[in-house]
Amino acid sequence: MIENPYHTSVLLHECIDGLAIKPDGIYVDVTFGGGGHSRAILEKLGPNGRLFAFDQDPDAWRQAEKIDDDRLELITANFRHIQKYLRIHGIKEVDGIMADFGVSSFQLDAAERGFSTRFDGPLDMRMGPSASTDAAEVLNSYSAEGLQKIFGMYGEIKNARTLAQAVVQARTQKGLKTTSEFKEILAKLAPRSREFKYFAQAFQAVRIEVNQELAVIEEFLEQAATLLAPGGRLVVLAFHSLEDRLVKNFIRTGDCHGKEDKDLFGVVHKPVESVIRKPITASEDELKRNPRSRSAKLRIAAKL
Repeated sequence: MIENPYHTSVLLHECIDGLAIKPDGIYVDVTFGGGGHSRAILEKLGPNGRLFAFDQDPDAWRQAEKIDDDRLELITANFRHIQKYLRIHGIKEVDGIMADFGVSSFQLDAAERGFSTRFDGPLDMRMGPSASTDAAEVLNSYSAEGLQKIFGMYGEIKNARTLAQAVVQARTQKGLKTTSEFKEILAKLAPRSREFKYFAQAFQAVRIEVNQELAVIEEFLEQAATLLAPGGRLVVLAFHSLEDRLVKNFIRTGDCHGKEDKDLFGVVHKPVESVIRKPITASEDELKRNPRSRSAKLRIAAKL
């Protein structure tokens, strides 16, 4: 499997093994990104196999153009619409679905995208150009209560209220436009020696709000369970606890919030069953090669 310098795929071999690919099967990679997983899936497919890949990021579209393979169909849309677009292509059932919820290395390293805490750039953070809200709008227009909610829920920041008030106070003097201006506020409130983690938590919170990431995951999981053929595999790679909790709950109960659907005999009805005892994490070797794999959790389930 040839890696792409655009993005180093995390747990690549484990993800592909988890799909249990049939040479003539139909598969979906809902987060094409740099194409690492898609390329690996194509290597396993026979001449009659098919792969549908989703991505809303124009940078990912350019990567897809480099793959000359008639078996690949790129869909330039958010994967929250997976069922709709597969139906357009005449697909009602698939043999496996792969999702990697991590932000790509390219997105993090491109200062103009506004995802990175390391570079100065505009407060953007949109995964795709069709997003109606960017980070600047969130930070400049949300109420203190609204900001407190996203910092607390999506960033799991302990002093979320104080941070929200600080943002509101700062923007009364001057509207926030760049990531550096946001970081100046964060630096004054970050716990000593934990500044980097604090920055990452705050940026994560705003990014999740901008892209409605948790709502998208919920919508995707519900549709994925419907689309999978009996025995079909669902392979999901999550990078923080909020995402992973939704996936874990869905596999365990069929509901992203863990609400069990039991019959009169106490049997839980759910669409998929985990095929591994616990989530797969990166090996020591992978951690050395790719530090961004340290928070990854891979869950694999099969359609009942």
